[in-house]
Amino acid sequence: MPINKGERFDHEDIYIDYNFEKVMLRWDHLKRKRYKKFYGESEGNELVPHNNRLYNDALLYGDEITLEEYMKGKELADR
Repeated sequence: MPINKGERFDHEDIYIDYNFEKVMLRWDHLKRKRYKKFYGESEGNELVPHNNRLYNDALLYGDEITLEEYMKGKELADR
């Protein structure tokens, strides 16, 4: 189910798991920036642009997860 970018994006951080591409994404509502980390890796310093295909596909086809799940991450073998 798509993740709605409505008012929630103004008031809370959002965490997304996009299993198809083996990536997790994070929306920081205070900094208004997007971050990503691939399975088995830590979050990179590179910001994700708003028009990034991976980010937009994750919003459409990914699953919303919790902060704890995002911080724990996933290994490549996790499905």
